[in-house]
Amino acid sequence: MKVKKTEVDNIAILSVDGSIDSSTAAAFQKEILAQIEIDNNLILDLSKNDFISSAGLRVLLLVYRSSKVAVGKLIIVGASDEIKDVMYHTGFSKFFTFSGNIEEGIQMIKSPQH
Repeated sequence: MKVKKTEVDNIAILSVDGSIDSSTAAAFQKEILAQIEIDNNLILDLSKNDFISSAGLRVLLLVYRSSKVAVGKLIIVGASDEIKDVMYHTGFSKFFTFSGNIEEGIQMIKSPQH
């Protein structure tokens, strides 16, 4: 798994390439929590993520709680139908806002409505 950080309109985008599982969850957690300390608004691009285990879901829940405490917005972009399905069946989908693409995610962060 690799995490790449980019920025668009001063909004951080973390793109995950590969699986988030028990062997990569700690590195993923470190990367994403470090970013939330810098800026509590974040787009998480999962378009190149092919699998997320319970360890990865646990990290996402921790990130959700951290961004809410920091009064930020976390938008998930590009999640596959399989990952969305897992998040729906585990109840995790109610914690996150999903977007079809990065541009839409940026607008969601900028909007006071979301």
